[in-house]
Amino acid sequence: MARKDIISETSNRQEVDDFLSRARGLSVSAPASGPSQGRLIFAMDATASRQPSWDRAAEIQAEMFDAVDGVGALDIQLVFFRGLSECKASGWCRNAKSLRNYISKVSCHAGHTQIERVLAHVERESANGKVDALIYVGDCIEENPDHLAPIAGKLALKGVKAFMFQEGYDRDASFAFGEIARITDGAFMQFDASSAKKLRDLLGAVASYAVGGQNGLSDYQKKTGSDDVLKLGHQLRKKS
Repeated sequence: MARKDIISETSNRQEVDDFLSRARGLSVSAPASGPSQGRLIFAMDATASRQPSWDRAAEIQAEMFDAVDGVGALDIQLVFFRGLSECKASGWCRNAKSLRNYISKVSCHAGHTQIERVLAHVERESANGKVDALIYVGDCIEENPDHLAPIAGKLALKGVKAFMFQEGYDRDASFAFGEIARITDGAFMQFDASSAKKLRDLLGAVASYAVGGQNGLSDYQKKTGSDDVLKLGHQLRKKS
């Protein structure tokens, strides 16, 4: 699969209030008729501390495709950052084998978070075709949240919901991830290193939402009986 470097995009603080205001007024368009199809970007922190979580994600990512099997088509793009300046994206994948092959070739390297570059990439990608959702999995943040809010506002204006999944309970990350989810009308959930099933269910839930909207999410919750998926759905319903 082709890879491409992601170019950083910066924003000044003055944009924060402007985009927040516009994002709050965003209305969601009705889905187009025809076969269900969704596109989501699966972004992960690949800095050094994340290797165990990266390996676990490689094993459970198939749930996103399994969740929508027989319901519709799902395209997923992997985005990751590591080291001091590396931030890359895969091509679009339509099956678990292709995505896993790409994930398995990546090892985690020490470095700083590059969430701003991830959000900027998603915003640019959405200009080339509708992106239904962003899944971000990480444990910390080393960036100024004020720099992230304007870009999250751009995602909201394009109808991209951010599902921010935090491993652990770092307070700064909780605040920043929660804000990104709030601005985009997405959802924020936390999990710990021992809860692989929770993350698997959450990945499947977002995939179901990307393809089938609220109905797809409800059907997935009924199938799994997951309280975590139910909580995620409640967050979305409060914002609709």
